[in-house]
Formats: sequence, C-alpha cells, structure tokens
Amino acid sequence: MENELTLKRFTDVRRELGYTQTEFATLLGVSNTTADIERGRTKLSGKVVSELLKQFKINPLWLFGESDARYLETSNTSVIPKVVTVDAADNDNMVLVNAKAAAGYPQNIADTSWYEQLPAFDLPIPEFRNATYRGFQVEGDSMLPNLHPGEWVLARAIEHIDHVSANKMYVVVLQDSVMVKKIEKRPNSNNVTLVSLNETYPPYDIKPFQIQEIWEVSSKITFNVDATTDRGLLKQLQESMQELKSQLKHVKKV
Repeated sequence: MENELTLKRFTDVRRELGYTQTEFATLLGVSNTTADIERGRTKLSGKVVSELLKQFKINPLWLFGESDARYLETSNTSVIPKVVTVDAADNDNMVLVNAKAAAGYPQNIADTSWYEQLPAFDLPIPEFRNATYRGFQVEGDSMLPNLHPGEWVLARAIEHIDHVSANKMYVVVLQDSVMVKKIEKRPNSNNVTLVSLNETYPPYDIKPFQIQEIWEVSSKITFNVDATTDRGLLKQLQESMQELKSQLKHVKKV
C-alpha cells in the first residue's frame, strides 16, 4: 500500500480542487468514491495516477514523494501560429479569415497553400509591428455588445496559453471550430474556461490540448456598408488606409 505522504498528497489534491470523494472518483474513473484510496485500503492504480497527470498536471513523482515539483506540463500548450504568412518581400502580412474560411481553418491550419487563397494586407502602423497579426470575421452574437456579427477583429498571435489575460478577448482556434471568447484559467486546474460576453451563452470548460492557436484581439474593424466579399473588404481597407495616411500628412503639416 501507499505511504502516508502519498495518501495525504492525493487527498490534498482533491480537497484543493474542491471535489467531493464521489465527484473525484467519477473524474478519475474510480467506482463510487475515493474514500478507500485516501484511507489506504485500495491501491492507487496506474490509471488513477495517469488521470491525475492528464487532467490536473499532477506529477507522479511528486505524488509518491520523489519530487518537489507538484505539476508536470504534459499537454502541448504552445499555441504559436502553425503558419506565418509573408508578402513578396518576405515581410509578415495580415491574412484575413472570413466567416466562410473560418469553417475550414482548423483542418487547414498547417497548409501553407491554403493561406495563399486568402486576402492579405500590410498595416503600416507602429502598433502592428514586431508581432504576427491575423484578421478574423466575427460570426454569431456571443460577444455582444462588444463585437457584432460581420465585424472583423485584428488579433495578435499568442505563443503560450499561460500568456492569456482574463480581461482580454481572444480568437480561439479549437480542433474543429474558430470562436471569439474571453479565456479564464482556474487555479490548480488544467481546464480552461471559454466565456461569452453575451450572457445567454453559458461558459464552458475545455482542455488546453484542444486549442490549436490563440490570437489576442487588439482592435476591430466595423463597416456601415456592405463588405461581404473579400474584394469589397480589401477595397474598403485600402480606402481607409489612404484616408488615414492623408490625415497623418495633414497633422504633420499642421
């Protein structure tokens, strides 16, 4: 049977995560309750140790008193863009992923040729330098009132899930979908909570390994006129840039 330290650490993990013995047993695939494990009557099985590692990053060596490192990073939580797009001069450019393209984005995330079919542009503003940015069209109303369906967000690539902030909005690319959400991380949990601003959509938990990419929303583009086509959108972006440049020139002259 396990030593007292192992049993204490197992029990401490459950209590600190806030689960009852019955709830913890269900999560770990143990029948009924973890009470017998905590009392030392039932052996701590390899399956339970594996689930603790997978779900909560608990280091098996720590559990058995052979390490001081409680947590072990197991999932690949690096969310660096799978493809960085460049223009003819080898400079980063900003690809625009409209709602239709977003449906195929997760499946084509590492396919360089797929990105070449999407419109892209360069935004010569200091705020958009020294980082990789991508534009995504907002679909649905889950982020009302801040983001409306059809608007665009310009978002900066995030390298690691630990870099997310609770007060920012993010484009989250899962294994089968692309969505804009707030991201919350609970202490002592390997789960990530995706939160909508529109309260009619309840928050829900996912595992970090389900996330392929994360982009931090830095700004949005909204149009009063119809911009449903890529060409229409690019045309308006170019016109907006020309207007911005002329305003900047005017300011310099003044």
